Amino acid sequence: MTTLIDRLESGEISQVLDWGCPVPFFGDYSSASVATVGINPSNREFVNVSGAELSDSQRRLPTLSSLGRSSWAEVSGEQLVEIVNACRLYFRANPYDRWFQVLERLLSGTATFYGTNPSACHLDLIPYATEGKWGNLPAKDQRALLNGSRDALGLILRDSGIRMLILNGASVVREFDRLLDQPLTAKEMEGWALPRSSGSDIPGYAYTGTITELGGVELAESVRVFGYNHNLQSSFGVTAEVVRNISVWLCAKIDRAQL
Repeated sequence: MTTLIDRLESGEISQVLDWGCPVPFFGDYSSASVATVGINPSNREFVNVSGAELSDSQRRLPTLSSLGRSSWAEVSGEQLVEIVNACRLYFRANPYDRWFQVLERLLSGTATFYGTNPSACHLDLIPYATEGKWGNLPAKDQRALLNGSRDALGLILRDSGIRMLILNGASVVREFDRLLDQPLTAKEMEGWALPRSSGSDIPGYAYTGTITELGGVELAESVRVFGYNHNLQSSFGVTAEVVRNISVWLCAKIDRAQL
């Protein structure tokens, strides 16, 4: 956390909500064996639909304002612990359920973000919320953010018991592949296509692999990786049947691994 805050304070990270804390993990990664993976935290972790900072009972994670500081250089050791605990206990407070409940249903009881002993957590390739949506950022800013955070996910995996990653959507798969020496294996899946009233259906793909290193970080143990190309929270026309079919496939992988 100290390193992530130092990067934020130095100004080398741009296009982010620089008054919101870094979020290297959502939930207790120390007890999790499974982690879902996204690109970066939503700005809705810090602001409401009107763009105003969340406050009081609506607040999800610490900010400079909530910590009573004008810069990250002023944050104390106790406040660093406060930030870490807010990330660790995220799902016991005010989680952004509109987004996370989609993934919770996907896990279908084989793993969970919630409760006092969660078996799943969420990780992002970039631990900083951006001011706008990821897809609207200029390509050069996307690359700078990814390059500046390329070791963050590997460091968490190295120091945790997480043994399975679930990549949520094609953008995550593509950027995750950039951190690997060898890309994940792709396979078109029957029953995963998104129907279109005009034109061809959008095919669904599953991605699989095993990693022992990520972003230049050597892992203590190998980690299985599974992904799918549909972004379940935002892909147009994602049907309940497709989500169910992806869930059945993933849950079988989790059960087989006996995590």
